[in-house]
Amino acid sequence: MKRRVVKQSSSSNDSRETRRTAKKEGTPSRQWIKWGLLAAVVCVSVPVTVKVLPELIQHFVFTYRVRVPFFMDLSRPADFSLNHTINMYLTPEEGISLGVWHTVPEGRWKEAQGKDLAWYQSTLNDGSPVFIYFHGNTNTRAAPHRVGVAKLLSALGYHVLVPDYRGFGDSTGEPTMPGMISDAIYLYNWVKARSGDSLVVIWGHSLGTGVSTTTAAKILEDGVVFDGVILEGAFNSDRQFVGDSHHHPFSWYYWKFPGMGYLFPEPWAENKFNFSTEQLLKKMRSPILFLHSEDDHLVPIEIARQTYEVAAKAQSKERVKLVTFDGSLGYLHNGLYRDPKLPGILRNFVEYLLRKRNI
Repeated sequence: MKRRVVKQSSSSNDSRETRRTAKKEGTPSRQWIKWGLLAAVVCVSVPVTVKVLPELIQHFVFTYRVRVPFFMDLSRPADFSLNHTINMYLTPEEGISLGVWHTVPEGRWKEAQGKDLAWYQSTLNDGSPVFIYFHGNTNTRAAPHRVGVAKLLSALGYHVLVPDYRGFGDSTGEPTMPGMISDAIYLYNWVKARSGDSLVVIWGHSLGTGVSTTTAAKILEDGVVFDGVILEGAFNSDRQFVGDSHHHPFSWYYWKFPGMGYLFPEPWAENKFNFSTEQLLKKMRSPILFLHSEDDHLVPIEIARQTYEVAAKAQSKERVKLVTFDGSLGYLHNGLYRDPKLPGILRNFVEYLLRKRNI
């Protein structure tokens, strides 16, 4: 049986090759159209969504739903190598429960083993300085740099209380500026009611600097002055958005597409979570220690120096200090607790506060 061979004509092959080539050449055009349409949708939907759903701003300012590591049990501080720390829950108002860690001075770690909440609360009156640490806008009180600060202060012989804002960690509720300030005042009063004449120092980091300065200005209305305030990586909302507008997740839209700001206001322009940093610092009467790394990638060192000048002018350069850390050390925004000189800096600040109080 003979095989039947069918030969394709050269013109037919050329035609098919032409169609394949045309198809290949047309693909990039269609891809660009798709990407162009997608970009147009994003450019319009993002500002509209932000305008319609302002709670998105709350989520991006307070990224409190990001919890790393996953499945952690914040009620067990020993799991985070804090073996002389107790977990507790405070109720500043009905329906709100704040998760708080209390770490006692390192010298009492053996004594602290197996002790209950009543024992921990009683230690606040032992004469050792007490620090309340208000953290930044991401993660929980278990973040490594926050654990690092608690260990550092404990090693220096100080008490440390680290709360999670409402909505953060295992604290209930949703974060709002009035709620956070109300909670901060509640925690401060809770500590003062149990610490006797012990020095109480407020340490705010990043977003926590806004909480600290706002709380300081608020309680000043009642004639109460914090013994001392430490502001680490302090942002200045009068000169920048939290972390600087160029680091805001939506800012690319406005400086990549000139003129869009006329159609859609910048999403942070009406942000209800706004701390008027400079105005608050002008009101404060507490000694202040600014800590800032020169390579801070969220708050430029120039902003820190300008903010310091405002605070120093409002009080004096004796009462307001700025300590900067060389950018080559690589501390960025969260790593200052690792600096070997920091313990001495903190100890000197506490000694200064004690001297001023005894005058």
